[in-house]
Amino acid sequence: MAGTTTRRAKGAGAFRCSECGWQTAKWVGRCGECQAWGSVAEVGAVTVRTTAASTVARPATPIGEVDVSHAVARPTGVPEFDRVLGGGLVPGAVVLVAGEPGIGKSTLLLDVAGRAARSAEHGDRTVLYVSGEESAAQVRARAERIEAMARTLYLASETDLATVLGQVEQVQPELLVVDSVQTISSGEVEGSAGNVAQVREVAASLIQAAKARGIAVLLVGHVTKDGSIAGPRVLEHLVDVVVQFEGDRHSRLRLVRAVKNRYGPTDEVGCFDLSDVGIVGLADPSGLFLSGRTAAVPGTCVTVTLEGRRPLVTEVQALVTQSSLATPRRATSGLDAARVNMVLAVLDKRAQAPIGGSDAYLSTVGGVRLTEPAADLAITLALAGAITDRPLPPGTVAFGEVGLAGEVRPVTGAHRRLAEAARLGFTRAVVPSGVLGAGPVPEGLSVLEVGTVAEAVGRALHDVPVR
Repeated sequence: MAGTTTRRAKGAGAFRCSECGWQTAKWVGRCGECQAWGSVAEVGAVTVRTTAASTVARPATPIGEVDVSHAVARPTGVPEFDRVLGGGLVPGAVVLVAGEPGIGKSTLLLDVAGRAARSAEHGDRTVLYVSGEESAAQVRARAERIEAMARTLYLASETDLATVLGQVEQVQPELLVVDSVQTISSGEVEGSAGNVAQVREVAASLIQAAKARGIAVLLVGHVTKDGSIAGPRVLEHLVDVVVQFEGDRHSRLRLVRAVKNRYGPTDEVGCFDLSDVGIVGLADPSGLFLSGRTAAVPGTCVTVTLEGRRPLVTEVQALVTQSSLATPRRATSGLDAARVNMVLAVLDKRAQAPIGGSDAYLSTVGGVRLTEPAADLAITLALAGAITDRPLPPGTVAFGEVGLAGEVRPVTGAHRRLAEAARLGFTRAVVPSGVLGAGPVPEGLSVLEVGTVAEAVGRALHDVPVR
């Protein structure tokens, strides 16, 4: 006998706050008198408590006897996506892929579906792709363009949840892709597709089907204006993996990172190149963020940033010109404007750089966005080079956090950054003090340790010998 569900007796009684005694004709979450949350309850309400089930279908098992073979990840055929997931898709796992419109979510998942369907390692796998936003003909046209055609890839254009579950029952797929969860609706729930109740019901039904049948499910989720996942917050709690799709719509680079992963790490990042012929994984994307010139140019500096555990070599460019306006302009692309303004203030105050009456323009190469503080030192040196019209010595990289007192602070993963710089042929690194004593330096790379912004500008730009 299954346990009963907690319920309240319905009646016309009033509701009263247990803290101050304030009464109201209907229930509210917050008391209108004392402002206490959750203190308003129906007067005389009868509560029935859930009782224990008389029999248990699946008794508890000693942890050492649990079969872990069902939790082994299976590769999708897209190595960069597998990297983010922790090796691949686990049977029964539900993955939510979120991102802005037009960023490439549907293209990536259709490529994953096609490759998974014709996976040679495990034989052909049955994959069902359900599109609630496009017709089957539109999806097929895209599949032909990105070469995602497969014999065991099935397409369905449905927006009714019951029909989708019926398609799952008939096709018996090993992988289900739903694009998107906000376009599917259930006739058993009031409201239009995309509202809170509908999204919760659709997600819960698909998760139940995934767990019961051992089907890996990929759900596409929309995002709001501020970039957060649309719909109820419970959606992110219900799924096993939440993957965020990032990138500038005017750039070809796309980054995929896991913000929640029950089966693997959350510090891995996948890099993709979105083009007219589809989306391609980039195993070594550092070359995208460097300019192709060979001559040294004032106002440029290369840094090494960490995206998850992956080091990426990126170039920062700065241009400083005399301003004709009363208030000089500050423009950035790919950099945090607030962080750049802080570095400008530190240069002006701590290094006596003549920046007050000049316009400053800063940008990254390749459309990549730098947000970590480790890029501060590269921004500082690029600005200093633009102000003095002196280029950095060829083959120089720099990383470090700049403080308001003018100090250069250490950053995490310093030796991983140095190893990546040495691998790409850089010969000189400007780093915070203490890096040399923390571990071996890669062969062929000279390291210049600096403690302050003034020291970094003076020594780096004047080609002081390094240790």
